[in-house]
Amino acid sequence: MKWKNSSEKREISQIVTAVFGIVTADFGNRPEIGHDETKCAVTFVRNGRSRSTETCGHDRPKYALTHGFVLEGLPVAAGIDLDPACRFPYEANNQAQFVERDIRKVTSTELKALFGDAELTILAGCAPCQPFSTYAQRYELDGRDGKWGLLYEFARLAKGSKPDVITMENVPTVAKHDVFHDFVDTLKRLGYKVWFDVVDSSRYGVPQMRRRMVLLASKHGDITMIEPTHKKPKTVRQAISRLRPLSAGEVAPRDKLHITSGLSQKNLKRIKVSKPGGTWRDWPDDLVADCHRAETGRTYPGVYGRMEWDKPAPTMTTQCYGFGNGRFGHPEQDRAISLREAAILQSFPRDYAFVPDDGEVSFKVLGRLIGNAVPVDLGRAIARSINKHIASLSNSAKPKAQDAMADRILRKAIVPASCHQ
Repeated sequence: MKWKNSSEKREISQIVTAVFGIVTADFGNRPEIGHDETKCAVTFVRNGRSRSTETCGHDRPKYALTHGFVLEGLPVAAGIDLDPACRFPYEANNQAQFVERDIRKVTSTELKALFGDAELTILAGCAPCQPFSTYAQRYELDGRDGKWGLLYEFARLAKGSKPDVITMENVPTVAKHDVFHDFVDTLKRLGYKVWFDVVDSSRYGVPQMRRRMVLLASKHGDITMIEPTHKKPKTVRQAISRLRPLSAGEVAPRDKLHITSGLSQKNLKRIKVSKPGGTWRDWPDDLVADCHRAETGRTYPGVYGRMEWDKPAPTMTTQCYGFGNGRFGHPEQDRAISLREAAILQSFPRDYAFVPDDGEVSFKVLGRLIGNAVPVDLGRAIARSINKHIASLSNSAKPKAQDAMADRILRKAIVPASCHQ
């Protein structure tokens, strides 16, 4: 983004981003939030005072969405999530306050307080994606409870806070569920112009095949996603080939996140005979797992696979650090990808901090945070789409013919068109 001067950037980028985290089902005695489970993230963006609030949920760490907004000049002030593991990466990388709380207990009054006296408000959310994914074992097409009902919470907050712009991200199959269409209908009844479609993240700079449903809505006219920024997807080679080589179970001396999970002797033999882009069907018969010999297991060729150097990575999951959990084998080194490599394939910056210097690295916790995240570069594309919409409002505004909000946008909330390059 380009700004004429620093004061213009401060004035225009007054944003409040808030993301709401929601409770997932498989916690012990307490609800926990991760990206793969259940989650609703909401981002409030306000042009005027550089304040944003984001909340994470079980389905997807919203610090990634927030970071995309921050990189596009939309600062974030606070994040709300139930998962305490989100606190450090959220605050350390976004210079924003983290609030550990259940989104279902957040009120519209509290959201309005976060917005403050903003001239332009933006609410961004990600409802839990797991119940809508193709991996889910069941579909509650009209369920209002549990994970499926969190999108109704997002609608409740949108109705109560009435932001100028709303955005949401989820898996493509969310459109199969009544809750999604109820959400869209609610926005339309509130007077929003709504756009939604399935977006290929690789067309926006993410080195990964990750298709997501993106929704944008505005009270001030039509709004859409920007056109794809990349004709050719970034490849695994472009993303991670320069990282330090590792063996299975090894950690890089200068980056504790560049750590790989160990392999059993049998899995070490398996990965040695695995071809990039191949499947377990390429193995000698004595290495094939019993479950894959069964008729029901023959339809899962994607596990125990290696990535290919010159193609985008497969979709990152919460267990992308395990060789047997998908096509997560390194293209040439005999190991699964490291946590750092997984984060980079999610388009996190190379130096993004997930744990403090003296913190413990947990594959389960960090795998959840990384795999559930909205890719940072997809977040940037969403932010650019909002910036473009704001700019269009100023371009079409006529001082004596616009309503009060349009006039305020003209004076205080315009992002120059050059910012969208």
